[in-house]
Amino acid sequence: MSEPRQILDISTATIFKFVIIVLFFILLYLVRQVLYILLFAIIIAAAVNPFGNWLDKKRIPRLLGILFLYLTVFIIVVFILTLVIPFVSQEIGQLTDDLPRFIAKITASLEIIKGETGSFDIIGQLQTLLDSFSQFLQQSSQSAVGFIINIFGGVISFFGIVVISFYLSVMKKGIDTFLQSVVPDKYESYVVELWHRSEKKLGRWFQAQVLLSLIIGLMTFVGLSLLDVKFALVLAVIAMILELVPNVGPVLAAIPAVTLGFFQTSSIGFWVLILYIGIQMLENHILTPLILGKSLGINPVVVIIALLVGFNLGGIIAMILAVPVATIIVEWFNDIAEKKEKARAAQRA
Repeated sequence: MSEPRQILDISTATIFKFVIIVLFFILLYLVRQVLYILLFAIIIAAAVNPFGNWLDKKRIPRLLGILFLYLTVFIIVVFILTLVIPFVSQEIGQLTDDLPRFIAKITASLEIIKGETGSFDIIGQLQTLLDSFSQFLQQSSQSAVGFIINIFGGVISFFGIVVISFYLSVMKKGIDTFLQSVVPDKYESYVVELWHRSEKKLGRWFQAQVLLSLIIGLMTFVGLSLLDVKFALVLAVIAMILELVPNVGPVLAAIPAVTLGFFQTSSIGFWVLILYIGIQMLENHILTPLILGKSLGINPVVVIIALLVGFNLGGIIAMILAVPVATIIVEWFNDIAEKKEKARAAQRA
């Protein structure tokens, strides 16, 4: 006896909705650069908004105050980069020159341990990477403004971010107004409320992480300089950047520093290891509780996954935007889970 045939009936409306959704995501991919600009602008405007609200309370013209803030931050950043980039570029260039000698030591050690020779293709790639990065910094050191523009993906993108973020900052509740203009009326209040919750959580996390990164970078530079470790500034910058990656970042930052320390002398390598362990203990037991305080609600695993996904999807720019986007998505999922829990509780009652 043959089994009854199952007939899958798909309506024309369902097919049409599916096609529209696919086309929508294709459109998002095609205009991803515009989305990067918009997200960057919203994040900057969200960071400036507390200052704008303070200006309103003091009855200071919001336009003039925010314009002064933008100009001041821009001048300070350009000044700092003008001082730091040439030194970093010089150290990376020197590291590129010294890399063959370091690799020869590694190869000789491995040959002694294994009793055989081998080819290390990764060495050539590492030299090429350092050489390219050094050339990039040498070009950028001639113009700190050009370095900033390169980070944001070009002149048009940079000015687009500045103009849009400035416009959203100058307007009172500018981000709320923008969201209300692009979100359907049915979801308007929920989206704005979701953004407010995400903005507060993300703001606390970002401020704390930036402060921690600056402190760790400064401590690393001072410690390595006192130990007379080569390339102290480059290693400090690496530690500062990787500090944004929870848990794993400090370990990754210690590896090149300890390795280069042992290349100089075994005693320097040992003291560099002690230095990084001491900084990590100081961070975990004093700095993190003092600066972060109570849990901010952003899971470190979520941050790591967001950074990895962002980097694979769109490079450094997407990686920078990954944490804010992940924070909003997590808040949205929490709301969905809460609604399901309430529905189940209502059914039980």
